[in-house]
Amino acid sequence: MPKPNPAQLKSPLTQARWSLRDSLAPSALFLTSAAVVLWQNAHLAVLWDASYTLDTSFRIALGQMPYRDFPLVHSPLTFLIQAAILRLTGRVFFHHVLYAALVSGLATVLAWRIVLCTFQGRLRAAWHISLLLTAPLIPLGVYSILPFPSYDCDSAFSILLVLFLLQRLPEDSTASNSRLRFFATGAALPLPLFFKQNIGLPFLAAAFVLILLLMLLQQLRRAAASPSTPALGALLAGAVATVVAAGLLLHFTAGVGNYLHWTIQFASQRRLPRLPVMLTVYAEPLLLWWIPSVAAALALLRSRFAKALWARLAALILLAAPFLWTLFSLFLSSDSGDRAENLLALWPLLLILSAALTLWSFCRHRSLRAGLSVLLLAAINGTFLSQQLWGSTYAIWPLLVLLIAEMIAFLASIDSSIPASDDAPRTPFLASALAAIISAALLLCGGLYTASEERLSYARVLDEGPVVHSTLPALKGMAVTGPYLPQFEELLRFADKEIPFSDGLIILPGEDPFYFATGRTPQFPVLLFDNATDPLSTPAQLVTEAERRKTRWLIVKRTMQMKEDPTPQREASLEALQKLFLPYRKLGSYDVLRRP
Repeated sequence: MPKPNPAQLKSPLTQARWSLRDSLAPSALFLTSAAVVLWQNAHLAVLWDASYTLDTSFRIALGQMPYRDFPLVHSPLTFLIQAAILRLTGRVFFHHVLYAALVSGLATVLAWRIVLCTFQGRLRAAWHISLLLTAPLIPLGVYSILPFPSYDCDSAFSILLVLFLLQRLPEDSTASNSRLRFFATGAALPLPLFFKQNIGLPFLAAAFVLILLLMLLQQLRRAAASPSTPALGALLAGAVATVVAAGLLLHFTAGVGNYLHWTIQFASQRRLPRLPVMLTVYAEPLLLWWIPSVAAALALLRSRFAKALWARLAALILLAAPFLWTLFSLFLSSDSGDRAENLLALWPLLLILSAALTLWSFCRHRSLRAGLSVLLLAAINGTFLSQQLWGSTYAIWPLLVLLIAEMIAFLASIDSSIPASDDAPRTPFLASALAAIISAALLLCGGLYTASEERLSYARVLDEGPVVHSTLPALKGMAVTGPYLPQFEELLRFADKEIPFSDGLIILPGEDPFYFATGRTPQFPVLLFDNATDPLSTPAQLVTEAERRKTRWLIVKRTMQMKEDPTPQREASLEALQKLFLPYRKLGSYDVLRRP
């Protein structure tokens, strides 16, 4: 006689409690993650980043075509979404803040569901440990650190969505509708590519390699645990179909050649680091004792002493040592930069361990689910191509949590503290204790990291006096410390009175969201003058373009919120432009020049 299902033995009241608990957990994660984004925006805004996203999106909303009508070195989806918000709701900064809060909340919930699915069937305490591990994403969510629309953040969210879909593909792919599910999931695989190319391209390439490898292994009859070859073929076909459809859309709008030139060729020329620079991510001195510590713990758990209490406690201390060190380092220094470095030092350790675990797991179980960590590793290392470890991790903490979850699940599989049961997976002591320590370290250190705004230290966001809120309808919801917002509003009032709406302008360096705030149509191809996005890299090119477009006004910002002016050859460019433009008015932080 078959044993009854334990779930069938629960009373209706117990089932109701489980249903309520499963509803409250994602609700709490969503609301608290969104609240962090709203709190961040209530006291800071980085004008440089806001200007790039909002002004670019506004010119798209006006009908200008990126890659064809103006250069854009990033993938389009973030800007297209913000342009759609502009078309639907008008020019209100707070609407874009709400978007960031919504996406951040959803991303944390998705991460929790993925972690929960990772643990189910492998841990009895799956629900509690998954909630414990995802709690740090409240201060470290995709939009918690940079709290307004950004392509990195959207790309990280799209990766979570794709992994959520992949994780739920059926192992039994012989059902009548399974191929349709595989095709639809495959169609979502290229989504991260169209938010940020250096993140999405490695992710998509890794997915293609994984699918083709599984299909090859199945042909060799060595991967019976994974979905069938036709199902994997449908997954691959869905991804190819999306890429082809996107290529056709680009061909008939912006032009595929233009798109590839700006997002691949030009962007890689300006931002792609050399191999030695890329490898500095893994040149962390703490790894010299962190990796041996983890290796000693695993060796101890595999030894004949593994069942002894002292051995398990020793293994726990060795495994937790890097995280305990990160916690202890909070008391060694009060400098937020030092604390941030100690927190970020965990990344190379966890990536190395995850790569080793992924290889080991895939060799044992050649399945699609076993290879999903490969996609995460590819996306994370692709993200580092932009600004390496310090600058690139702000949006991808949820991806790291997913890798940690895989490591906790692996640890549970070798933890022999509680014998396995025939009816349910074990509740391992080591996995639970280590998850609690990791959660505490990331929650406390991550919370301080976000609150200190150390990642935003390239701008003066905290040390310039009281918070000033905008008084203009278009900038409702924008808050900036220091004099920058009042000075910018002074410029806007001057432009409204003195500069004809149809006149073309050059604004150096383009730190402020001028066109978004005024509703003017950008007439110059470059709005943000920095080395990463500006193709007019010489003063002569800048002057030639200004003459060709009959640009009438030049506005130069003297005191920037950015700590370093990124304008290429600023002094030489100003000297060349002053041959065309004459001084007209000096405002609080701006020099206004006009062409005779």
